[in-house]
Amino acid sequence: MRTPIIAGNWKMNKTPAESVAFAEALLPAINDLAGAEKVVIPTYVALPGVNQALAGSQIRVGAQDCHPEPSGAYTSSIAAPMLVGLAEYVVIGHSETRQYLGVTDEQVNGKLKAALAAGLKPIVALGEVLEQRRAGQHREVCQTQLRAALDGIPAEAIPGLVIAYEPVWAIGTGENASVADAEEIIGGVLRPTVAELYGQPAADAVRIQYGGSVKPDNMAEYMALPDIDGALVGGASLKMDSFAELIRLAIQAKGG
Repeated sequence: MRTPIIAGNWKMNKTPAESVAFAEALLPAINDLAGAEKVVIPTYVALPGVNQALAGSQIRVGAQDCHPEPSGAYTSSIAAPMLVGLAEYVVIGHSETRQYLGVTDEQVNGKLKAALAAGLKPIVALGEVLEQRRAGQHREVCQTQLRAALDGIPAEAIPGLVIAYEPVWAIGTGENASVADAEEIIGGVLRPTVAELYGQPAADAVRIQYGGSVKPDNMAEYMALPDIDGALVGGASLKMDSFAELIRLAIQAKGG
């Protein structure tokens, strides 16, 4: 059985000091919640302090992105090897990097390869924009993004990946995809695509999250679906009570 994974993406929020204080407050609230993997994803500058604050705990640390190259003249970028020792996970292809930083499918593939080469665990995010959903292109778009991300990735790496389906129109808008919408893509497109590319055992092993305005009042519905293995959480992860409740709901839904 796949272990659910709840990852809190703090985005461009919290100073290093605020991040450490929040991480320290999270420890007694969620550290002992068994049955789900718990990940916090602060800004780059907060990674050293948060990593130190959570050392030895059951809470994992992730980074928000990495560059495809291991080093070079790429001012303002962070290479995957620089994250080693500071983060265990790294988000690849989040829609905000695609939208605001112009990250392409080809670059997502390069970032994924770089993360794997550095020994990091990638959370590969993908999803359609509203216009694509309205045009009925959402299935094709998500499959194309996944195929592009996985191009050249060896089969042995697949079980260690996390895929996050985040419909762009549901991120930070207060709107969330219905359970049927999420199942259509996760159970009907993403997992079958992994099976087509790598075989059913790999598809059965890979964890797929839902993300997009996930909150305690809708979490149980998503986690009740057998193909959804957790959530990539934005705003709700910035509040201790709501983040802890999301983890509890995931554990309860998955029988942990």
